[in-house]
Amino acid sequence: MGELATFRVPARITGTTADIMLGGAMVRAWQRDGIFQVAADGRQEARTRAALAASRRFFARPAAEKAAYVNDTSYSGYIASGEEVTDGRPDASEIFTITPDIPVAAAAGLPCHGPVPWPSPGYRAAMEAYLTGVGGLGERLLRLVALGLGLGPAGIDRLAGLTRGGWHHMRVLRFPAAERTAERGIGAHTDYGLLVIAAQDEVGGLFVRPPVPGEERPRNWLPGESTAGFAEDRPDWTPVRPVARVLTVFPGDILQFMTGGALLSTPHRVRLADRERYALAYFHEPRFGARIRPLDPTGAQRGGDGGEGAAAIHYGEHFTRMFMRCYPQRATTRRIESQGLLRHLAAAR
Repeated sequence: MGELATFRVPARITGTTADIMLGGAMVRAWQRDGIFQVAADGRQEARTRAALAASRRFFARPAAEKAAYVNDTSYSGYIASGEEVTDGRPDASEIFTITPDIPVAAAAGLPCHGPVPWPSPGYRAAMEAYLTGVGGLGERLLRLVALGLGLGPAGIDRLAGLTRGGWHHMRVLRFPAAERTAERGIGAHTDYGLLVIAAQDEVGGLFVRPPVPGEERPRNWLPGESTAGFAEDRPDWTPVRPVARVLTVFPGDILQFMTGGALLSTPHRVRLADRERYALAYFHEPRFGARIRPLDPTGAQRGGDGGEGAAAIHYGEHFTRMFMRCYPQRATTRRIESQGLLRHLAAAR
């Protein structure tokens, strides 16, 4: 792949000519490479370092202690190595997932709603500071992407507007060192949401699959179609070399759906390295109850399937089904199934 395109994101996006040109360059980078980098300022770099340090301290705890930080009302909390499944095979990654921190009393019987089982006040402070920083960046990036898609100043908030009060969440990841019998950290997949902002340490191991002419990709949001394991054994995977003081950014399934395939959700996977690796994957997402439709050239959401096979996606149902697929044996999945919690979302479609 060579060097990834790296952009500096202004503090404010107002729809100027410079903003439109920057957004266009970002869209073209995604269409060429599937991913680009943004330069992190000093404050964001400090937040990233603090979050990675807190991650290392947590994952160094004994397994039995880490396993206590779970609950059955949300998918927040600790996920042991081998618990996550991609294409029927366990992944080696250890994960602490952070979803919106919602008291049980306020969950109103909705799936995935519940508190975060924070392991310590210091861990919470480091992660919430990081989330605040990348959350602001996510909104600015979506405004630029809207301009880059040709929606114009009038459509500058058609993407970002969906994410205010959104179901933003993060996966805090540790990958063990490779063994002779295991080199897979996470199998090939696309991410199910709107926008992914990721940080990685200096070890490396992330691979992405840029758009390949003529290659058809499954539409991950449709029943019977899945990107889990997609193109795992084909060529054309390229490593994302770690670079200091940058974050990497790529589109998820919702952007592919909304743009009718003009932007493709980026397949990626992680191979284990000769030493352990740490990463942060943040997802800047629509509101849980948002109904997502394709965009038309004026920036409005429209009816019809836009060439991507579904009239609308209920974001919360999509999120829930993706997590149930990844964690079929988790207590949260069993709770959703036993209590029929998806009925609440089906009624909202």
